[in-house]
Amino acid sequence: MPGRNAELLQTLDDILMARAQEHFVYLWGGTGCGKSHLLQGVASACMRNDMNTLYFACGERTSFANGSEADWVMVDDVDRLGVDAQIGLFHLYNRIRDEGQAFLLVSGSVAPAQLKLREDLLTRLAWGLVYEVHELTDEEKMEAMKNHASSRGLALPQEVCDYLLRHERRDLTSLMAKLDELDKYSLASHRKITVPLVRELLQPAP
Repeated sequence: MPGRNAELLQTLDDILMARAQEHFVYLWGGTGCGKSHLLQGVASACMRNDMNTLYFACGERTSFANGSEADWVMVDDVDRLGVDAQIGLFHLYNRIRDEGQAFLLVSGSVAPAQLKLREDLLTRLAWGLVYEVHELTDEEKMEAMKNHASSRGLALPQEVCDYLLRHERRDLTSLMAKLDELDKYSLASHRKITVPLVRELLQPAP
């Protein structure tokens, strides 16, 4: 479900298919917009194409020592890096730029200029393509939920979608997880997915 991210998805596809020569892409957006989903999706596509691929879920002490061995490097949540880890990513960026072969795809919660990272690293993150990942609208989330339910052989009524958006966390990851719970609960109780069933699952009796 691309929503307003069609240009970004086309750019990533062009790079994967060697139709574009860009080596650095930075994605940013709020929690639940789909940044990690995109990075993991690109990593999966690279591995299916037998590319040497590394995916880093960033933390304070993430090490990029083996990053130069990869054709594609995914760096998720770059704003979580500690000082030493930032230096490691800075050196990796320079190696990729100098060798001109690998690709670096990075995500963060805000645009490069707003990151609280080393100034020299910020400069490099802003050198490549920068895209904001836009969260889906409510209508797009409902369509995505219905598609997900359909893939599992479920009929998801409109009123159930409305109820979940009003009463649950609104990011798509949480909504999909709740759908999976509903699927299991409806099978166990031999009942169709309805608003009363959803209410029963979300607010079980004491």
